[in-house]
Amino acid sequence: MKKSRGRTGRKRRRKHLKSFLDGVNCSHELEYIKLKKWLKERGFENNNLRPAEFWDTGRGLMATKALQAGDLIISLPEKCLLTTGTVLSSCLGRHIVRWKPPVSPLLALCTFLIAEKHAGEKSPWKPYLDVLPKTYTCPACLEPDVLNLLPKSLKEKAQEQKMMIQELFTSSKAFFSSLQPLFAENTGTIFNYSALEWAWCTINTRTIYMKHPHRECFSLEPDVYALAPYLDLLNHSPNVQVKAAFNEQTRSYEIWTNSQCKKYQEVFICYGPHDNHRLLLEYGFVAMDNPHSSVYVLPDTLLKYFSPLDKQRKAKVSILKDHNYLE
Repeated sequence: MKKSRGRTGRKRRRKHLKSFLDGVNCSHELEYIKLKKWLKERGFENNNLRPAEFWDTGRGLMATKALQAGDLIISLPEKCLLTTGTVLSSCLGRHIVRWKPPVSPLLALCTFLIAEKHAGEKSPWKPYLDVLPKTYTCPACLEPDVLNLLPKSLKEKAQEQKMMIQELFTSSKAFFSSLQPLFAENTGTIFNYSALEWAWCTINTRTIYMKHPHRECFSLEPDVYALAPYLDLLNHSPNVQVKAAFNEQTRSYEIWTNSQCKKYQEVFICYGPHDNHRLLLEYGFVAMDNPHSSVYVLPDTLLKYFSPLDKQRKAKVSILKDHNYLE
């Protein structure tokens, strides 16, 4: 009897460990039930993936069956995508069309996210907003004492990013004020800096690339953003290959895998061949064993090791600079 219980206990422990490594299913949680119901109403159903918590990557999507190279991972209908078209068809649309100088597509999307989050229960996008991160770990959101711990080149880029958000906020105050007729509360309290920072990070870290035709009501900045509910739960791995694009025939954004994935394992996509500096700056995380890792060598460091007697010293530095090796 004791021996039998011991075997059962070991089996249970192995099963528990395997479950922990595979990920913990989260599809029964209310926020995901509501999200899937909301997406189903817009024509999306997916039985290949389910939300789960993974010990190394956090929240992601788990395969419910083995996936082979060439399989379609996900196909998200156009109705589920949040684009500048979504913004223009909302109550913000007429204010954006009238505003001069034209706002950027990025600002339009930021404004929409802030307004819908403020609307709470009244927002038709609430099931999606509820699963978005409340905070972000991008360097632009870090406190100065934490920023100071970053390598010099990354710190400078992070400070530029922070300044860019600050400038966007300052330059958008008049536009935000023009939206006052839409709100009972003062727009200054709704469209504050922290709200814009959250919206900016949401777009910067989560949008898929989707080119839209230029509209006169927007500035000349490229309109290439689309927020993709559920699809954006897929995490990055530099070791997988996928094919992703908007399918004009099916009017859906599709992702096809070129890699295999076992049942109950996390399904990954690749955001691009980015080193960890770029991943941290743009997405707020780093990848372990990243094959695209690189070391940033500053010009001052290089010059220390160039012989002062080298007559080609300037020419060598110039060549490195021209090929972006000093950035």
